[in-house]
Amino acid sequence: MSTYLEARPSGVPLAGNVTPETHYAIEQFLYAEAELLDDEDFGSWLQLIAEDMRYWAPVRMNRLYRERKKSLSPPGESAYFDETRAHLVQRVDRLKTRMAWAEDPPSRTRHLITNVRVRSTAQPDEFIVGSAFYVHRTRMERDLDSFVGKREDLLRRTDTESGYEIARRTVVFDVSTLLAKNLSIFF
Repeated sequence: MSTYLEARPSGVPLAGNVTPETHYAIEQFLYAEAELLDDEDFGSWLQLIAEDMRYWAPVRMNRLYRERKKSLSPPGESAYFDETRAHLVQRVDRLKTRMAWAEDPPSRTRHLITNVRVRSTAQPDEFIVGSAFYVHRTRMERDLDSFVGKREDLLRRTDTESGYEIARRTVVFDVSTLLAKNLSIFF
């Protein structure tokens, strides 16, 4: 199955092959998720995460043009994070203890999600969703970080209030070196 993070094969349309209603519903789901993260409602955010979730951010390397397809570390190698739902629950539980020094005082974030592209998969209730993100984080008086990149999500339609769950998220940062002091926030 080709993904949005892979090179698009010739002949594959740029537009997703889903109905406008489904595309709109998925966009609204992503915007609602961003709002939960910005409001620090991590308990509700976890309800959007599938039991088999993989949350992964490969390391980006600077490569010559002819080697550009090797600019992301492959699965199983270097990653900024490679987590499951259990890891995400553990991170959220740690935030609740107020013992997570990297988040005391907590970060203030603004997640901007754009360029949402939705494609159906072989499974009728699963969708590959590509998007671009900008996450602005401030903390303390002078800590300021900007994270820019793209995501690829595997979303599943569910019978829950949100309508979908996130089964996979791949985060690719546009920079090869992150200058942030930590990656204690969620993307």
